[in-house]
Amino acid sequence: MINGIQQIGIGVLDVKKVFNWYRKHLSFDILLFEDEAVAALMAKYTNGKAEKREAYLALNMTGGGGLEIWQFKDRTPAAPLSTIQFGDLGIYAMKIRCKHLISMHSYLKGIGISQLSEIKHSYCSNFYFTDPFGNRVQMVEDHYIFCKESSRNGGVQGAVIGVSNMEASLQFYSSILNYSIVEYDTVEIADDIFKSKFRRVVISQERKFVGGFGDLLGPTQLELVQVLDRTPVKIFENRLWGDLGYIHLCFDVSGMNVIREKAKQHNYPFTVDSANSFDMGKAAGHFSYIEDPDGTLIELVETHKVPILKSLGLYLNLKKRNPQRTLPKWLVKSLSFHRVKKDK
Repeated sequence: MINGIQQIGIGVLDVKKVFNWYRKHLSFDILLFEDEAVAALMAKYTNGKAEKREAYLALNMTGGGGLEIWQFKDRTPAAPLSTIQFGDLGIYAMKIRCKHLISMHSYLKGIGISQLSEIKHSYCSNFYFTDPFGNRVQMVEDHYIFCKESSRNGGVQGAVIGVSNMEASLQFYSSILNYSIVEYDTVEIADDIFKSKFRRVVISQERKFVGGFGDLLGPTQLELVQVLDRTPVKIFENRLWGDLGYIHLCFDVSGMNVIREKAKQHNYPFTVDSANSFDMGKAAGHFSYIEDPDGTLIELVETHKVPILKSLGLYLNLKKRNPQRTLPKWLVKSLSFHRVKKDK
């Protein structure tokens, strides 16, 4: 089962600075783990060298995926070689669910956020902005709530992904990740921001069954974009996983061994596979990576252990639970013990 989007990975220069901004302004204030380690299994994507990294996993308890804020420790991350354009290949932006879109737009305008678009109404109401670290973010009107919080927005709802062949990408995301529902499919002419003709397809998952943290993560959507009148470039061309920008999209899954075989049968074999439990700070599980048809990295994580109250040594062992049942809401809410109330 694909339970939802666990997190989106962001390569940054200063993990604390980025966490503090998202904690203060977008309420990603649940710091589930902070960890320093060597990313040995990812050497395939870091020029054959096992790089040391520091990573934070931050959540917003309103509901949605989190942010894995990721920083090289022994290397200065490289910026994109050219300005990223809408439709370039890879993750262009993350989608964040927002129940108070107008209020959030006014708030971001008030703090002087850059490249803040007007609110648009197409398949849903939304707007774009660029965070202080150069990452594009789309706020999407969405009223899904896992836990009532004071924040205007929730967590990560999805991503905007540039593709070169729409039909091939639709087949990949449908067959491997169950994004089989087409919410919106249109060809649009250039406007004053994107300056191209492109096809946009918004897809969502069938959610007949979700387990574990599925209720916290909530429903998701992906927006695939294919430029029709120019040749797009790869966002991570001649750069490493972990360099600046969106490095991967991560899904919380159950039944990794079944997914491995399914991916192999569809000619998308795992490119990285931890096989056994890995340490993720004080969490543990099984992680793997696959590439979509354009090489965009998709991470799959089957979580085995989650810290509840580290000071007392309390952990949630998911290996002993029925993976087809979601966790009790009161138990998931206990992640609030990890709330950070001031800057790191």
